Amino acid sequence: MTDTLSIRRPDDWHLHLRDGDMLRAVLPHTTAHFARAIVMPNLVPPVVTSDDARAYRDRIMAALPEETSFTPLMTLYLTEDTEPGDVARAHAEGLITAVKLYPAGATTNSASGVTDFDKVAPVLDKMADIGLPLCTHGEVVDGDVDIFDREAVFIDRVLDPLRKRHAGLRVVMEHITTAQAADYVRAHDKDLGATITTHHLVINRNHILAGGIRPHYYCLPVAKREEHRLALRAAATSGDARFFLGTDSAPHTDANKLLPCGCAGCFTAPNTLSILAEVFEQENALDRLESFTSLNGPAFYGLPVNEAMITLTKGDPVSYPGRVDTSDGPVTVFDPGMDLHWHVAL
Repeated sequence: MTDTLSIRRPDDWHLHLRDGDMLRAVLPHTTAHFARAIVMPNLVPPVVTSDDARAYRDRIMAALPEETSFTPLMTLYLTEDTEPGDVARAHAEGLITAVKLYPAGATTNSASGVTDFDKVAPVLDKMADIGLPLCTHGEVVDGDVDIFDREAVFIDRVLDPLRKRHAGLRVVMEHITTAQAADYVRAHDKDLGATITTHHLVINRNHILAGGIRPHYYCLPVAKREEHRLALRAAATSGDARFFLGTDSAPHTDANKLLPCGCAGCFTAPNTLSILAEVFEQENALDRLESFTSLNGPAFYGLPVNEAMITLTKGDPVSYPGRVDTSDGPVTVFDPGMDLHWHVAL
């Protein structure tokens, strides 16, 4: 067993930074460890146009801690009014790295998402032509579909037909939560990848519901049965280049998490790498941690791997703050429910 591990500096291929004071409070917890991140566009109002993305990128850069090296990889929020020409121009100038698909009503701030896929067909065709990836929140929102089945139904009803209709479209199935999703990725060698979050490797639905409701474990897509958590662990630790880290770290204040209808999201940015090292060690796969966190994502997106290295060392349990303070109130840091022995040193 090793007690020191050096890997390329990781990237986060699915991240929520919010805006304003929240952005300034949470951003340092990502930039401390990550070189780049795909930044989600579901602000209020959402990041819909290239001008929106440019302005949001400027706000992120202005919020960076001093002497920090970090590149936000911007995305556009796909709506039924998105213009293919605007998407193509933003891609050509290097402003955006992907476009994000939210089925309307699927998750936080998704009301502007897609209900009629015929209306976004011209955008998807243009994206296929120029090689711009589509990042999908893979859930249907039909009232007759159980919340624990929404991802699997999305694959059958939406994703597979969409990929057949738009041949060559590169797709990232974000924050997959089921064995069905992992199997779907493995069955398709071309133009398909998937991100897996830190928290979905740790929790199943019992953590949210058994013995009382635990709002800080509530996320969307919701955690599933234990068999699905184990399938995600197998995928993440397999070394398969189609799977890579997207934390979906999603900060909400405690006041908003603890409402009668509380927000979905787990804030994992501060302790993700320590948790992942623990998980990969448990799976006897520490030698594959670098692939999952630092190599597979750049390969899918056609970007160079980071030159900088970070070192993780194993020792006495490392502690992280239980909360991060913001001007609107505290944000609770995800609790993995186990001791973390891996320390991160840059």
